[in-house]
Amino acid sequence: MSAIVKVGDIHKSFGSNHVLKGVSFEIEKGEMIAVIGASGSGKSTALRCIDRLETIDQGQIEVCGIRVDDPKVDLHLLRREVGIVFQSYNLFPHLTVEENIMLALRHVKKMSRDDARRIAMNVLEQVGLGQKADAYPEQLSGGQQQRVAIARSLAMSPKVMLFDEVTSALDPQLTGEVLRVMEDLAADGMTMLLVTHEMAFAKRVADRIIYMHQGKVWEVGDGSMLDAPRTPELRAFLDNGL
Repeated sequence: MSAIVKVGDIHKSFGSNHVLKGVSFEIEKGEMIAVIGASGSGKSTALRCIDRLETIDQGQIEVCGIRVDDPKVDLHLLRREVGIVFQSYNLFPHLTVEENIMLALRHVKKMSRDDARRIAMNVLEQVGLGQKADAYPEQLSGGQQQRVAIARSLAMSPKVMLFDEVTSALDPQLTGEVLRVMEDLAADGMTMLLVTHEMAFAKRVADRIIYMHQGKVWEVGDGSMLDAPRTPELRAFLDNGL
């Protein structure tokens, strides 16, 4: 199989801070990849570069056949193919849940109101919130708001989903709600890349785990690598997390 995401020797600096130092990896269609590592290791920066929220200084990135590092890249096309969900939900407080999801369908995909509403209801059912279509964000728990944010990305029918520490602001019960939705997506064959500190989830669900350290891909493997780290750096990172 050819990879749907190809990250090749990318470098990224913010001023004198060299954050990414030659990061390379590929993701096959339908794979779920978890990226772990200490704060400042470059995990979220790498994720943001894949969606061109950050530009790279060197190297190349290809997603769904689109060269992301091309200065003339069609960002609208890229963001139709790639969905991204952040730690903050970024829902519009003055719109209902359904309206939040319909917004991009109406304005980006130019869908009719009826078609947009049908898709909104489908994705809300998918994340277990069909009954909350008419609610406003402030009436929802943090876990429910995060599931709406996931539904909003799913509504655009992306080929790849990126998740950046989406549960880090949630308590354990709400975290479980969101992780179950992501596990269902993985089971349905969605190609996913997630930056996470949920080690048990990564071990159970991810096809591969990438451990980043000091701006580099330090160790890659399946869930068993968390039981038997090959490098002292990963061992120390896991020990600190316990």
